[in-house]
Amino acid sequence: MNLPNVLTLSRIFFAGLLVLLLERNSLAGYVFAAIVFAVASLTDLCDGHLAKSRGLVSDFGKIMDPVADKILLLSAFGVLAHIGMISGWMFAVIAIREILVTFSRLMAMKEGRILAAERTGKIKTAVQIMAVSVILLYLVAQRCEFLGSWFSNSQGIWLDLNYGLMLAAVILTVYSGIDYFLNHSSK
Repeated sequence: MNLPNVLTLSRIFFAGLLVLLLERNSLAGYVFAAIVFAVASLTDLCDGHLAKSRGLVSDFGKIMDPVADKILLLSAFGVLAHIGMISGWMFAVIAIREILVTFSRLMAMKEGRILAAERTGKIKTAVQIMAVSVILLYLVAQRCEFLGSWFSNSQGIWLDLNYGLMLAAVILTVYSGIDYFLNHSSK
């Protein structure tokens, strides 16, 4: 097991930890959740870079990198929907796309084909990471007494930003799913 693959698998561990921290519904939980999510997101940047720059690209990495991303992000979106920070329909759309694409990749793998993540999927993941990050910062700011008056004056802006980023994430999720199936339907 090489370092990029270890980093990829660490995102699955971080996903579980993220859920536990968010479910605490406390300032400390949200602060640590934001830190865990930031670290997990950095592993996504590092694993691919390390694999390519050091010649460590593997079929395992091509398969598990997008799976680990999906586990991390679906865990985050699921808890955020559960605590009322995102709409349930947004989570459902994202989850359905991710399940369909993952199932398609598994079927291709069964046929001996490895389908690595595509450019639109990577952009989608980046926007999803940005949306979760901003929502986590919102949760921290909302609970932080030190930011009390500033936060209450800017809460509407935060909520609009959260919704706008989530809407962008959902649109890109649908678009990248359509793009994925169009690119792989004839193969």
